[in-house]
Amino acid sequence: MNAPENRHVPARDEPRIALVTCADLTELDEDDRLVLAPLAARGVAATVAVWDDPTVDWAGYDLVVLRSPWDYAPRRDEFVAWAGRVPRLVNPADVVGWNTDKRYLDELSAAGVPTVPTAWVEPGQPWRPDSEHGEYVIKPTVSAGSADTGRYDLADPEHRTLAEAHVRRLTEAGRTAMLQPYLRAVDSEGETALLFFAGPDGLRFSHAIRKGALLTGPDLGLGGLFKPETISPRTATAAQVALAEKVLAAIPGTAQRLLYARVDLLPGDDGGPVLVELELTEPSLFLGYADGAADRLADAIVTQLRRR
Repeated sequence: MNAPENRHVPARDEPRIALVTCADLTELDEDDRLVLAPLAARGVAATVAVWDDPTVDWAGYDLVVLRSPWDYAPRRDEFVAWAGRVPRLVNPADVVGWNTDKRYLDELSAAGVPTVPTAWVEPGQPWRPDSEHGEYVIKPTVSAGSADTGRYDLADPEHRTLAEAHVRRLTEAGRTAMLQPYLRAVDSEGETALLFFAGPDGLRFSHAIRKGALLTGPDLGLGGLFKPETISPRTATAAQVALAEKVLAAIPGTAQRLLYARVDLLPGDDGGPVLVELELTEPSLFLGYADGAADRLADAIVTQLRRR
């Protein structure tokens, strides 16, 4: 299947980039489309391409930009192998391999980054709740769009049974489950996502957004590529920006190579921010929630083109 191409016909000297998506979003996500006009204004010809379309000539692009390949999780090995074959991919293939398994949180925690405490249950490993109190989030280490993710109150016997079944369902499918305490401050404060785009001297902070609390109970299935989110603009605090920069400094191979990064933070028990997720592969960038964000992303793409 050939993905539709942006109508602009490039001149021979115009750089060509591919904006990578999945077969369910061949016109791109609405938010991602906001970058098309700024790219055209900068003389960059953008084509939308589906990551697993065998007819795409990836070598024919000056830059291949990962945007919305949100169906990769059930085929993560295939996706990582594909990334390794694509020239001029951003973010790079080794970053994709590292970032698509959330066990990277252990590495960042060991590097001194405050993270949400996380326990792991490997395939073949039995699990039963060791506490009858507290709320926990259960999800697989490889997932996108909050798929296979649920919230469980272990004081509720039914929830305890459902939590055990959730973990068992994941591990029996050969997946690693992760368990994190549900931080109740998210119900009032929400989650903060900080967006960074490439500049001449490395990643630069662009903008922040607030996500409303998303998880309301046990996993009941997704029914689409992602769970709907409630998004609004947010002004990041100095503490949040400082933590995000600490996270970026701990990325293997340095963050200088990256086109973009999204750092997702929650308020911890003491009110200070903690890392819940680092999105380097296919994050929503929320371009429509901050003035100039689409232009800043277009400038970042031009910066990457110049480097290559």
